[in-house]
Amino acid sequence: MRDRYATLRHLQTLDPKADHELIHRISSDREFPWDYGRGLEIAIWRTCCVPVISEMLDGTGEFAHRAQKRYDDTRILLGEMVKGGYDSERGRQALRQINRAHSHFDIANEDMLYVLSTFIFEPARWIDRWAWRQVSTVEKLAAFYFFVAVGKRMNIKELPTEYDQFERFNREYERSNFRPAASNHRVGMSLLKLYSSWYPRPLDSVVAATLPCRLDAQALRMLGIAQSPAWARTVNRLGLRGHAVAERLAPKPVSRLLTRPTARTYPGYPVGYDLTQIGPDAGCASAREMPSA
Repeated sequence: MRDRYATLRHLQTLDPKADHELIHRISSDREFPWDYGRGLEIAIWRTCCVPVISEMLDGTGEFAHRAQKRYDDTRILLGEMVKGGYDSERGRQALRQINRAHSHFDIANEDMLYVLSTFIFEPARWIDRWAWRQVSTVEKLAAFYFFVAVGKRMNIKELPTEYDQFERFNREYERSNFRPAASNHRVGMSLLKLYSSWYPRPLDSVVAATLPCRLDAQALRMLGIAQSPAWARTVNRLGLRGHAVAERLAPKPVSRLLTRPTARTYPGYPVGYDLTQIGPDAGCASAREMPSA
């Protein structure tokens, strides 16, 4: 049987600051490909608990009418930076796409900081709770250094220099800015519909009932989403625990079974695809976009 912890031991020999791109790529793409994706989905959901963010998203109609494209754009642009490095040719192009989208808006620096922080902490929190093993310190620090480097290239100011400092900011921002709002609910429900749409009928209805279990009580209140019934909470818990066991014992078959297309909106990606076409239409100064990362 494959030594499931061999990669972890290798990662622990690396320097989380000097080797953060390599560590984060291995951790997110090889160790936790499915769970990391679920954590990013929670990150997107939680940003919608902030009215100033959800109002911007709601006003664009992006999630109401083009939710899959909006999700795919985020996934592709982040993926390019992880796979090739943020200073690679494609990584730099991904950053240009992100910065171009943001340039149309007057977004407060602390809101940009918060969105960035969710991409560090929500995947780690998900993995620690539901994955086949917990995230190691070296992986957490590597994710921190990776996204701080990305934040610098996005011209985000006042980036924390320590992991714990950024996590405190993340918690304090949520305490100060999470508020219920109609826009939270509209965008949150669009995400619920999107996430459940990836499953065939009638499984999509079961998934839709279990998805709210992935959010804590506070986020559910902010989004105006009802807590799942007891049967759905049981199905969610058993399903995620079963997935963790399967990932530990047979990672390759599970990965082949559960891996979804890189982007449903762009079936040709990444072969022969022009990365400059990812994101809002070029030159569309009226496009309303929220930070992807």
